[in-house]
Amino acid sequence: MEDRWLSVEEIGTYLGIKRDTVYRWITDKQMPAHRMGRLWKFKRDEVDEWVRKGGASEDRSGGAPVEE
Repeated sequence: MEDRWLSVEEIGTYLGIKRDTVYRWITDKQMPAHRMGRLWKFKRDEVDEWVRKGGASEDRSGGAPVEE
């Protein structure tokens, strides 16, 4: 698959989250995103690495800690 920029809708579908959650994660959890004019764009490999490092886990946003 080609390495292309993904939209908010595409990255939300890829991660199984809603569009509003994508925007909240950009702000609250420093999700890797690049602003291009009025649009946010994403590289799948950057988002994958961020998720692997725990960027999407509950404890980073002040929620309940994730049990291990």
